[in-house]
Amino acid sequence: MHEAQARTVRMMKKAGIAVTPAEASRIEVADFGLGELARTGLEILVYVNNARYCAKELVMFPRQTCPQHKHPAIAGCPGKMETFRCRQGKVYLYTPGRPARKPGARPPRGSERHYTVWHETVLGPGDQSTIPPGTMHWFQAGPKGAIVSEFSSRSRDESDVFKDPRIRRTTKVAS
Repeated sequence: MHEAQARTVRMMKKAGIAVTPAEASRIEVADFGLGELARTGLEILVYVNNARYCAKELVMFPRQTCPQHKHPAIAGCPGKMETFRCRQGKVYLYTPGRPARKPGARPPRGSERHYTVWHETVLGPGDQSTIPPGTMHWFQAGPKGAIVSEFSSRSRDESDVFKDPRIRRTTKVAS
């Protein structure tokens, strides 16, 4: 098993989230094609994703960032609406709106120009926030990492629109 997958399983088990061997083998390690997983990326375990709904665990290592993006409308269907519920750690979530005076997160060095929304919502264990379809957003784990449960309408991550043109959103499970 890839080290990032193994680390993800350890974090989930430490948080009291059971992970079967089959689930562990399906954990997606997303580095967005940038090759800097420690700074830009996240680990994803999809429980279910069908035409009506989706449920996932998003595991983020310390200060790991999911880059700014939105979920567009596809074939007449609105983009993905998602609710993030923090299970462990701290997550800094950024959306359009009044910018934070002193943001708790910083974009990865060299990628700052691709982060343009700065309304900050800080999520700790038990906190949640819903992001409407088509809303630009990005998020970063706190200094101890984070686990976030995502509940959403159908997920079509391969269609996400990223602010950074270098990003490639393809599913890869390293073995």
